[in-house]
Amino acid sequence: MNASEDTIVEVEETLTGSFMQSARSGRHVLNVDEPLALGGNDAGPGPYEYLLMGLGACTTMTLRMYAERKDIPLSRVRVRLTHRKVHAKDCADCESRDGKVDEITREIELEGELDDQNRRRLMLIADRCPVHRTLTSEIKVRSSLRE
Repeated sequence: MNASEDTIVEVEETLTGSFMQSARSGRHVLNVDEPLALGGNDAGPGPYEYLLMGLGACTTMTLRMYAERKDIPLSRVRVRLTHRKVHAKDCADCESRDGKVDEITREIELEGELDDQNRRRLMLIADRCPVHRTLTSEIKVRSSLRE
């Protein structure tokens, strides 16, 4: 798929549990579910886990492309992500002051013969991955009833 094509993903209930879903993107089919503690069958990652996986994968891919283009000796990238809801009043750098805000924590591990300048540059580039930019920009979700 090239960058000008729309991304199409289809998700439907499998009817094999309260929350079990089948998600399809092209020829790829993935399970989506909730853990047992939330009433699911734990047959796959949950929606937020897929969101975090998308950000993590985009981060590592962006860093790999940049390192290869700039001949930076990056041997491996690992990203560990967490998601939680925090009270807006407890968030010093949040615009919202009421309710809760979503907080994603991303820890990036860089391996290789990297100097401090390379590490700093790679950390700046991590924030330029397309998924990061999408999550931190204004987003519109437009829903319609499909007949």
